[in-house]
Amino acid sequence: MDTPLTTIAVVGLGTMGTGIAEVLARAGREVVGIDISEAAARQAVASLEASTARSVARERITEQERRDILARFRTFSDLQAAADAELVIEVVPETYEIKQQVFRELDAVVSPTAILATGTNALSVTRLAAESQRPERVLGLHFFNPAPAMKLVEVVSSVLTAPPAVESVTRLARELGKEPVAVGDRPGFVADGLLFGYLNQAAAMYEANYASREDIDAAMKLGCGLPMGPLALLDLIGIDTARTVLEAMYTASHDRLHAPAPVLGQLSEAGLTGRKAGRGFYTYDAPGGQTVVPDALTPAESAGAVTGRTVSSVGVAGSGTMASGIAEVFAKAGYAVVLAARSQEKADTAKARIAKSLGRSVAKRRLTEEARDETLARITPAGSLDSFADVDLAVEAVAEDLEVKRQLFQTLDKVCKPGAVLATTTSSLPVVAVARVTSRPEDVIGMHFFNPAPAMKLVEVVRTVLTADDVHATVREVCVKVRKHPVDCGDRAGFIVNALLFPYLNNAIKMVEEHYATLDDIDAAMKLGGGYPMGPFELLDVVGLDVSLAIEKVLHSEFRDPGLAPAPLLEHLVAAGCLGRKTGRGFREYARR
Repeated sequence: MDTPLTTIAVVGLGTMGTGIAEVLARAGREVVGIDISEAAARQAVASLEASTARSVARERITEQERRDILARFRTFSDLQAAADAELVIEVVPETYEIKQQVFRELDAVVSPTAILATGTNALSVTRLAAESQRPERVLGLHFFNPAPAMKLVEVVSSVLTAPPAVESVTRLARELGKEPVAVGDRPGFVADGLLFGYLNQAAAMYEANYASREDIDAAMKLGCGLPMGPLALLDLIGIDTARTVLEAMYTASHDRLHAPAPVLGQLSEAGLTGRKAGRGFYTYDAPGGQTVVPDALTPAESAGAVTGRTVSSVGVAGSGTMASGIAEVFAKAGYAVVLAARSQEKADTAKARIAKSLGRSVAKRRLTEEARDETLARITPAGSLDSFADVDLAVEAVAEDLEVKRQLFQTLDKVCKPGAVLATTTSSLPVVAVARVTSRPEDVIGMHFFNPAPAMKLVEVVRTVLTADDVHATVREVCVKVRKHPVDCGDRAGFIVNALLFPYLNNAIKMVEEHYATLDDIDAAMKLGGGYPMGPFELLDVVGLDVSLAIEKVLHSEFRDPGLAPAPLLEHLVAAGCLGRKTGRGFREYARR
């Protein structure tokens, strides 16, 4: 069974098939490209010619190497051309009917030792294998788009797949310079199984008019370091494709998180399938274009019609990492800052932490010594909230405990002058709950910074139903002045980022609980296949499992969706005191410092 894979047929020469063919031809394989459309075949050849010409121009390959690559790629319109292939990879449209027809015809064409691979990311490999005459030779080989650039390849086994076939294609993937991840047969596999649930939630968030498409996308790029926002990514993938994948996932899981958001169906049926159609969530300069152009939903430049209040001094309440980071941000931007803690000693310690942070910036030549000294001079540490009497904006960054925050806001209400804006940095608690304990709920707003505050560009600006328009305008203006990107969202659990991030993290934990994939394979899949800066388990250990569990519980409590219930494994680890990096053990173990 261990056949050398030197001649490989690719059936379906769309974008993905063409990309896979290019990867194979560049790696020295003889590639038989098959498509019933002669236009698609010509386009595939033209694409390879253009790609290799760019490589020659950049001196990555020689002209002779280019000619050799092109000579290894031949195109045909009949499946009979696959007769001598040791491996056939089908990348035809994502329907059982079409794929089953291809497999039936291939059964009559290829040798008994040939491996048949499906490129599906949504359909059952087992079902396709079961209807083949050689089910032990059928598996999934899921490349990611664009195939020449993306490193991840998911190698999908069914219960029928013979191990030698898996070993052969896994070895091939490594020889192609890819990172193969072994997964079982379930819709979406690892990467898309986690990715499409997240994309679906983003579409539902947009459909509910909770936040604009621009703010949802900016929040996930700036708050999570993702290369693209979810709605822009849906446009790139194809909204119809996403809907198909989600339908398959929902059929298998019956998880409401996978039930396609109605807007996906509406856009698909209207032909607004994303970039390829020239319009989806965004509008593009042409079908297949990449440039977003203004449309009726694009925010107007003069959207800020309400004038904000004057802010020249800021009070920051708290002594932890977040409080000191926020104080540093405001002081760097030229604001006079009062940093208040429960004692003068704690406040002095917090200022010392800021001094160390600024010192590191000086050492890295990002800040001059003069600027450091000026910044520190703007910060006044204080042991009492009474020092907030004259501030124009008070920002609390104390413990994420509703009763603690309520007591603090009662004090701010008494201490701060009329007209001062009162802001909470809560990431999971209802802002209106702290607003209601004051005599001026119209002055209260959420101002959710991300950690570390000096480095992270995002601030979620959270309005309650009671927040005054000029208070909202004030905070947005202040965000711009401190060089942060504000995004607007309403007062509900998780706001934008956590509401989309933590269900994704929770689903990753469930995959491990179900023994579907390992921690390492899931982390690798999301980094290599989804462009995430960290895998979900790396991120959970950094955030803290106790913090993650608390946010999961808040989301589950508010939205009452069974799919949001915290994974039992997460609860068990927290109960055992395994909280992540801060305790030396979470999903992984870490060396004690």
